[in-house]
Amino acid sequence: MSAPSEEIWKSIQKAATRAASEEPFLATIYSLAALRGDSLAVGLCEVLAHHCANNTIKTPEIRGLIASIYKESPDIVESAAIDLMAVVERDPAATNPLVPFLYFKGFHALQLHRVAYFLWTNGRKNLALYLQNRSCIIYSVDIHPAAQIGKGIMFDHANGIVIGETAVVEDNVSILHEVTLGGSGKERGDRHPKIRQGVMIGAGAKILGNIEVGEGACVAAGSVVVKSVPPHVTVAGVPAKIIGKPLSEKPYAAMDQVWTDAD
Repeated sequence: MSAPSEEIWKSIQKAATRAASEEPFLATIYSLAALRGDSLAVGLCEVLAHHCANNTIKTPEIRGLIASIYKESPDIVESAAIDLMAVVERDPAATNPLVPFLYFKGFHALQLHRVAYFLWTNGRKNLALYLQNRSCIIYSVDIHPAAQIGKGIMFDHANGIVIGETAVVEDNVSILHEVTLGGSGKERGDRHPKIRQGVMIGAGAKILGNIEVGEGACVAAGSVVVKSVPPHVTVAGVPAKIIGKPLSEKPYAAMDQVWTDAD
């Protein structure tokens, strides 16, 4: 059975071939990012390096750094493939995997974070913080390199997402723009939210402190959450309160903030 990265790379290359014929003006981009490489890892190196390079650190240097990390930890690439599949499944704007691979900064920011997290956990904290800073500048997404993030994650639009140092985001979670997983003050230590699998967090929601959002829960747009949320409920408001349950058993996939009334 093929790995997720192999399967999705075939789809990306097929879409890139078609796109290059439809829009010759972008043919060079399609070639560099998708058609010349033989794997998702090679393509990701090209895309992220192109974004992160500046006058001080050039594209080949960033590309080589990311490639070395992917070689040492191929699971990072497989997580990226699962993230891409999640975006295609959940976002109607992602008509094929080439679209988020090239154009969705939420996907890009998440993949750059995976590289930074590897560096942070392997003792290269200054370089990890540098990549965090680059992500803030180029993607408007601020994720501390120590934050633990699972796979099957979608950052929809992504602008303004902030995720703190001790935050945990488990598998299969959807997070919209302007979401904060932050601390509640100046406390130190374990001070950020734990988002369990299957959660959806609506645009502009603020989840603050070392609290838990339970499996399969939904946080409505604009909510401020300062207390733990039980599994499989919908919360809304300032401060957030339980207002019902998600209509879907998989709110992260349904991407729907409609709820049933609380009992």
